[in-house]
Amino acid sequence: MTILLSTLNARYTHASLGLRYLLANMGELQAQTRIQEFVIGAKTTEMVERILAAQPTIVGFGVYIWNVEETCRLVATLKRVAPQLVIVLGGPEVSYETGEQEISRLADYVVTGWGDVTFPKLCGEILNGPKPLMKVHAGVQPPMAEIKLPYSIYSDEDIAHRTLYVEASRGCPFKCEFCLSALDKTAWPFNIDAFLAEMEMLHARGARTFKFVDRTFNLNIKTSLKIMQFFLDKLAAAPDDPVYAHFELVPDHLPDALKEGIAKFPPGTLQFEIGIQSFNPVVQANISRKQDNAKAAENIRWLCEHSDVHMHVDLIAGLPGETVESFAEGFDKLWALGPHEIQFGILKRLRGTPIIRHTQEFGMVYDPYPPYTILANRDIDFPTMQRLVRFARYWDLVANSGRFTHTVPVLLGESPFKSFMAFSDWLYANTDATHRIALDRLAVMVGRWLGVAGMEPAAVSELLARDGHGVKQKAAAAASAAPARQVRHLAA
Repeated sequence: MTILLSTLNARYTHASLGLRYLLANMGELQAQTRIQEFVIGAKTTEMVERILAAQPTIVGFGVYIWNVEETCRLVATLKRVAPQLVIVLGGPEVSYETGEQEISRLADYVVTGWGDVTFPKLCGEILNGPKPLMKVHAGVQPPMAEIKLPYSIYSDEDIAHRTLYVEASRGCPFKCEFCLSALDKTAWPFNIDAFLAEMEMLHARGARTFKFVDRTFNLNIKTSLKIMQFFLDKLAAAPDDPVYAHFELVPDHLPDALKEGIAKFPPGTLQFEIGIQSFNPVVQANISRKQDNAKAAENIRWLCEHSDVHMHVDLIAGLPGETVESFAEGFDKLWALGPHEIQFGILKRLRGTPIIRHTQEFGMVYDPYPPYTILANRDIDFPTMQRLVRFARYWDLVANSGRFTHTVPVLLGESPFKSFMAFSDWLYANTDATHRIALDRLAVMVGRWLGVAGMEPAAVSELLARDGHGVKQKAAAAASAAPARQVRHLAA
């Protein structure tokens, strides 16, 4: 083995699609290449020991916003104990502002952008000459038909125990300035028949959970319908052995043909992640986001009322021009539409994104360390931003978790954002914690707050009892391929 492909995943259950693409496209070097994945939080010296035990000549690291600090320590240590090792970096975190990063200084080479063609070529030059003179190599984007699909590289263990990431297309035609996809010129599809043949192979091997990473699943409706029909056929053929599919959906593009297909999916088999980000037209203009808010709201409401799809809808706090008041208005509007989960995100300055152009005008202050979260801006000062960060964390624990499905509507009342912010402030004041809050303790604190808000103790006990975990959830879990959190929403 000469070339080792590695990365630090956020969790063991996350299998790196990027590494598998590289391995699939290594050509003549594929036989000399293998994958070794780690998880963030692993001890650096133990990872170094495992890497060196494989005796590679070249190690390629996938570097992302969530793993760059730990990967930097890993690269630094490798260079101390094995300076002869050739280290190549790739991934979104090192593809922009490359020269400003310590990890880039430590490495031998960096591939920016697409690595499918450029990384194998670089490895061949390192091994066989002529030795590359340049440290930074801009990735060449090949025709989509020339990229070998990586799905056969998923192992049986991957299929049995990990999330399988798949993509029917790359890129995005939209220009939302907080997103790296804003730099794409368009979206590029893979051949749909070849892609579905690969999905057929995965299903035959036992895969039942498919997470699509496409930015715009419903951009091409004909393709969307073919993909959905693939899963509907599997569900019809084996209803007792269901598949589960996750897609990112553009909210204001939902024609009747797509609605008809969506309505056929039974509970626990389909999830949509929908990016609203902001309902404020001024903010949308600031970040170059084109969205028909009325149509988006209408489509979300339709999905909630006329389908069994699990709805996960995103909002981002801290965008340029968004005040707490306008964000609260958008939050309340979205809650009224009825999605299962509202993902309350805090703006992050991803390297290379155009959001940086607003820094001076809107007083955007970001954390200098990953994940580069917004700390304050012209409209939201630091203490208030911290309150929003805590709101987001508690919202995930209480509302999104599915563990307080009956309690949350009562807790929110007529003014959802205002009510939950009051609860969030009180919870922090009484726990001084946002993490490692045990479920039992959290339930007690929710009950105490309802009492503070004026609810009778007996009514509080009865309400919380309705959110207990019992036979209903276990039965739903046994019959569903969906992740546990979605199952809890389903059971409610």
